[in-house]
Amino acid sequence: MADNGGRVAVYLDFDNIVMSWYDRVHGRNSYSRDKQRLADDPEFATRLAEATIDVGAIIDYAASFGTLVLTRAYADWSSPVNATYRSQLVGRAVDLVQLFPAAAYAKNGADIRLAVDTVEDMFRLPDLTHVVIVAGDSDYVPLAQRCKRLGRYVIGMGVAGSTAKSLAAACDEFEAYDTLPGVTAPKKPRVTVAKAPEPTGTADAAAEPSEPASGSGSGSGSRSRRASRAKVAPTPPPPVEDDDTLIPFDEIPPEDLHAAASRLLERALRLGKGDDDAEWLHTSAVKQHMRRMDPSFSEKTLGFRSFNDFVTSREFAEVRENGHERLVRLKH
Repeated sequence: MADNGGRVAVYLDFDNIVMSWYDRVHGRNSYSRDKQRLADDPEFATRLAEATIDVGAIIDYAASFGTLVLTRAYADWSSPVNATYRSQLVGRAVDLVQLFPAAAYAKNGADIRLAVDTVEDMFRLPDLTHVVIVAGDSDYVPLAQRCKRLGRYVIGMGVAGSTAKSLAAACDEFEAYDTLPGVTAPKKPRVTVAKAPEPTGTADAAAEPSEPASGSGSGSGSRSRRASRAKVAPTPPPPVEDDDTLIPFDEIPPEDLHAAASRLLERALRLGKGDDDAEWLHTSAVKQHMRRMDPSFSEKTLGFRSFNDFVTSREFAEVRENGHERLVRLKH
């Protein structure tokens, strides 16, 4: 995290974060499917409430970088889904930018307007030091790169599993919405296993006469008997979910995430240099190096409370305490 004396601007692609979090809670592509099927159904409102975005968590995180100079949210606020957030946003002094659903720019309306405003604000407010982009589209990669080129520190934020890797790499720092204080990561839905029905008609099928040889002229009868046996075949039960493991909605295996984090740590330890080229490195410097190599890295997404817990869990890393300092190196 940068120093707290910064001046921060926050830009929220609100539709993007709402849809991404809904899909994170209820499953891939759930938002577009449910909105069409349950537009006037109370069930949709219930599912929407279960996937409510905590705007305060986003604003508080952005405020940790310094004074909030401006905060803008871009969406069609006449939409019933977005209208439910207006009190939350107004209560945190967020400027609501209205995007009317005109066919000419409906798809990329927020992207273009947000990017234009951001570049204009950087020239209009030369003392602006930090830019927080709350979105997940790769369309914002050129914007993040331009902000960095103009000397601003860029923080990206998106929902885990639905943010483009290229956007995270283009930022100086990236934080998953799931890991913000006060936000509860959703659990994978538990599948209820129904008892498989007992096969019926087995005796009847066994009692049926054998199928006539081909060419006997009774092919239609044999097909009907095969169809009747297929109807009584038991349906395989759905898979059992026997734990409450938190996993990304796109079903990325957790072991893959841990393997990628291990490779990142090992690379940082091999590339890092301590005082007088010593093997021991400060854990804070190692984490900073890892975040520079991959801004999307976060030990919290791997289930660790602190970076030190993450480092000590890796067998190839050796940790020691030197007073109040924690040092780490590769094991020989």
